[in-house]
Amino acid sequence: MNVSSLYKNDIGRKLYLEIGMVEEEHVTQYASLKDPRCTWLEDLLMHDYTETYLYYSCYMTEKDENIKKIWEYSLSQEIAQLHKDVELLKKYEKKDWEQVIPNGEFPEILELKSNKEYLREVLKTANITSDKDGYVDASKLGKDSGFYKYQQKVNKNLDEVVSHTVIEDYIDKNGEDYRYQESPHPFQELDDKKSDNTTVGRVK
Repeated sequence: MNVSSLYKNDIGRKLYLEIGMVEEEHVTQYASLKDPRCTWLEDLLMHDYTETYLYYSCYMTEKDENIKKIWEYSLSQEIAQLHKDVELLKKYEKKDWEQVIPNGEFPEILELKSNKEYLREVLKTANITSDKDGYVDASKLGKDSGFYKYQQKVNKNLDEVVSHTVIEDYIDKNGEDYRYQESPHPFQELDDKKSDNTTVGRVK
């Protein structure tokens, strides 16, 4: 949303705005996972602790010595930020970091590796949408549900949904869409790379 108005052409600007709208929906849901009682400085400490953990994981699992130096440099920066967070928490809230993160030990180290199989499992949920606090197959929702009312208002005319315009233009120029596939799509209706499916997860 910060860069959409700066893009070089109109279709790019509109695409950024559409992506921004979807991301805003995600943020609205993800925010509910946070503890609303945390202060800004507690949030800052947990944020930088998590980043330190991620950079540490990258550093510990990296095989290429040249790239490992980049992770080491990034890790040292994050550790410095973490120390500053601890100082700020102590100075302004009179709290020790252990009151926010009782166990400072990192969880099991994450490893960067292929996640294709995981993503293929995620793609199988293409029909799943949120329904208030839960998730449901969109085809099981009534036509008067909030989901379908939203589709009618925001995505009623697909000629105005720029992400579909971009895909269709790409197919026109290249004969198929931009996806790289090693095996059939896990959702059969989305396997055709020569046409843009606009019904899965959207039309009852």
